[in-house]
Amino acid sequence: MKILVPLKRVADPDNANKVKVTAGKLDTTGMQWKPNPFDEYAVETALRLTENGASTKVRLGEVIVLTVGPKEAETQLRGALATGADRAIRIDATDDDLDGDVVARAIRAVVEKEKPDLILVGKQAVDGDSNQVGQLLAEYLGWPQATFAGTIKSEGDTALLVGREVDGGTLTLRVTLPAVVSVDLRIVAPTSVSSKHSPTHTYADGVRFAALMAIMAAKKKPMVEFKLSELVSDAAAKIAYTTHELPPPRKAGIKVKDVAELVDKLRNEARVV
Repeated sequence: MKILVPLKRVADPDNANKVKVTAGKLDTTGMQWKPNPFDEYAVETALRLTENGASTKVRLGEVIVLTVGPKEAETQLRGALATGADRAIRIDATDDDLDGDVVARAIRAVVEKEKPDLILVGKQAVDGDSNQVGQLLAEYLGWPQATFAGTIKSEGDTALLVGREVDGGTLTLRVTLPAVVSVDLRIVAPTSVSSKHSPTHTYADGVRFAALMAIMAAKKKPMVEFKLSELVSDAAAKIAYTTHELPPPRKAGIKVKDVAELVDKLRNEARVV
């Protein structure tokens, strides 16, 4: 099985409180770049689907990681290669030139070249939280899709049984391949992914980390580059952020003497009831 995993670099979400707004623009100066966490879960899912759980050194398929971004984003691609992905593709573009639609159309062009059996994406990026690329890509390709996957069971090389996280429970559906699947955080639980190679294997919780030797070996794994203009004839973004502003400071709280006064203030001043 050949699996394509789009991977986006984002400013470290653990330091989101350090983001500043200067002259209507976001200022991420000094922040570190990391792979989007949900995309990391997608990479881990792909690795589990294409290996014998007893031996992660043997890849029984191919995992390709792809990013749309500047030269610096190759660091995140090399990180994915170090954990076990086989090769990488970078589509050269600046972050300011992109929106979900441009990214989806760029990935579609790569799909037409690579012809993967499955595309695994994170359910959303933690910077913009737009949750669009997977759905747009499936529509452009005309492929079936499953979103918010918490479990995946391989049914040979023809279909996947996907447990989707929905309000109040799990919705199980079968998608035929090729397909697009977006994954949620529970996909990296110990038994969430069941491959045809090792259907009962139990993994460690979370994503794997690369050993030093694997990090060094990743430098020799193939990585190719495309220009965005080579893949997308009209690369104009449909969404533009014109300005950013911080929310107004919260007012200090007040005390009320009884429930009646509280309800009155909620209804007539806050207007929330």
